Amino acid sequence: MITLYAATSNPGKLRDFAVAAEEEQNALIQPLPGLDSITPPPEDEPTFDANARTKAIYYSRFLPDAMVIADDSGLEVDALDGEPGVRSARYAADAGFVADEHTTADQRNNRYLLTRLQQVPSGQRTARYRCVIAAARDGECVLAAEGVVSGEILTSPRGQGGFGYDPLFYLSELGKTMAEIDLAMKHHLSHRGRALRALLLAMPAI
Repeated sequence: MITLYAATSNPGKLRDFAVAAEEEQNALIQPLPGLDSITPPPEDEPTFDANARTKAIYYSRFLPDAMVIADDSGLEVDALDGEPGVRSARYAADAGFVADEHTTADQRNNRYLLTRLQQVPSGQRTARYRCVIAAARDGECVLAAEGVVSGEILTSPRGQGGFGYDPLFYLSELGKTMAEIDLAMKHHLSHRGRALRALLLAMPAI
């Protein structure tokens, strides 16, 4: 069994990674020690793949001889030519979109996305969550893998679970948004989980 050190303190990401690793039964996921004291690198690459690789390489230098993983993920909407993409977490802020002071960053991003899609009819609001996870050791990227979940964007949010764009991300095969499904189903469908499972399947080859 291999131990992978995840360069994230996000509990949702760590949970997705841990569930996927448990399913594959060939890896143990641990948070990168001392992550809070490490100055994060800039995330200014144009693709998920490049950002994930850059972060994995950077953080691997802080834990010699260990396999460190880092991810980059977000939402791609076809009608917006792939926006928000790598700027998913900062979508509204980048645009200077202002909402009332009581809204969270996630709520502002969702409201801005709905504004951008106001003239786009149902059936043309296809989208996907995409995640790339890269693994690096001693400053060298050794592997990267991708996971994707396809859906469409609703005209109003539904559900109280999840985070990010989950209340707008509709899964037609389930008839529910990502914010309406239970945790077990979400972990199974997660784009992060799919990316990690793909990474783990390729691990024996390196």
